[in-house]
This record gives sequence, structure tokens and C-alpha cells, in this order.
Amino acid sequence: MARVLTISSQVVRGHVGNSAAVFALQRLGHDVWAMPSVVLSNHPGHPHVAGTRIAPDTLEAMLAALDGNGWISEIGAVLTGYLPTAAHAAFAARAIGQIRQAGGKLMVLVDPVLGDDPGGLYIEEAAANAVKSLLVPLADILTPNRFELAWLTGEEVTDAETAARAAERLGAGQVLATSIPGKTGQSLLNVLWQPSGAAIVEAPLLPSVPHGTGDLLAALHLAQLLHGKSPEEAMRRAVAGVAAAINASAGADELRLVASQSGWAIH
Repeated sequence: MARVLTISSQVVRGHVGNSAAVFALQRLGHDVWAMPSVVLSNHPGHPHVAGTRIAPDTLEAMLAALDGNGWISEIGAVLTGYLPTAAHAAFAARAIGQIRQAGGKLMVLVDPVLGDDPGGLYIEEAAANAVKSLLVPLADILTPNRFELAWLTGEEVTDAETAARAAERLGAGQVLATSIPGKTGQSLLNVLWQPSGAAIVEAPLLPSVPHGTGDLLAALHLAQLLHGKSPEEAMRRAVAGVAAAINASAGADELRLVASQSGWAIH
């Protein structure tokens, strides 16, 4: 079991951000300390949404309290996700540095939640630039989608080969790039780049999937790595787990994580 600090969004209804990652990590046997960057009624893709950002100063005070109680040295991994402002990204970077200084070995997974195809960026450009400049260099593992990989590197990403080439530029030990177009146009590729080479897991291209699949994939991949699985095996299990959740969520407007857990809670 590892203790994982997650810094991302939280919703009352649905499973995105921390509301996906926390349950997945816990179900796979890890202790999760969840810090919300925002708290919302639901994913903003629905007609009505209400909530608030959690001020970075508040998050700083929370981390200081954990540190004052002598606890942050217990954290073995950090997962960052949705960070709405540059100040939130700066807080996450400082938190990683503080935890690394306080403890021993720390695994850091940065899910650079910046945007997606076809709409492009859906956070402030200043926030995206802060994730790029402050968090990407601290990551052991990055999990960008196709748009995010292209945006972060300035490279054209159209297939597995260009995805691997772009991933290499990011400088992390692992880059798990998702939603990479397959050759036939009927599939999407998950491309895991490491200095030793690249591995690919193919998934069918579906007309629509519920929100939160990227958050779930990042959490499942991290959970499996923390159990000692190889990066390739962690990717295979994570991709299969997301597929199980999508299949169980057919016709739903949110991921059915509880109903699908027998298909992804495998370790």
C-alpha cells in the first residue's frame, strides 16, 4: 500500500478528477489524501453547474497543517490533475518539492489536464503554461492526450510514431499518451514511451464516452505501478480497466465506477 496525495477537481455527482481517481486508487489498495483544486456540483459539460475554486492559499495552509503534524513524509506518490489557474499549478509544484524534501522516494504522475480535441484548451492559457513550465519537469510519469501532447511539445502528433517522438521531448521517465489515432481510423492508441522504447495498446474508437476516462486511466496506471507492475503491464491493466468502465457505463452520462469495479479493480 502507498499513500497518495491527489490534487485535482472534485464533483458531487459523477466521477471525474479526484472523484474518479480517489475511488480507483483506494479500491486498488492505496491510502489517498485528496486535495480539491475546485469543488463542483458536476462536470461542466452538463447544462447547469455550480461550485467554487479552492484558493491556493487554502491549499497551502492545508499542506502546512499536514506538515506540522509530521505527516507529509508518509506520502509515497503524488497525482496532479485539473488545476484551473497558474497559481494552482505553482502550488502543486511547491507541494511536490516540499514532500520530496521531507520524505524518501516519491513517484509523481502529472496528468496535464489542459484540453482535448476538437475544442483545444479548456483552461486558462496562463494555467496551461504553468503546468508546462513548473509541473512537467517534476513528473516521473505524464499522461497527456493527443491534443495535450502536441500542445506541450509544439510537435505534430498524428500517429504512434509522432506521438513517441513528441513524448521523448518531454523528458519524463514515462509518457503514456492517449487518444492517438490508429492507422485504420477505427481505433485509438495508447502509446507508452520510455527511454528503452515504446509500447502500444489499441482501443476501439467509440462515438462517445462519459467524462472522466482520462482521470481513471491515470489513477489506474499509477495504482499498478505502485504495486510493482512494469510500466507496460500497468498500461495494459489501466487500458483494460477503462474499457471495462466504459462498457458498464453504456447509456449513462457519467462513468459507472462502482458498478464496473469487478472489471478494473485487479492487482
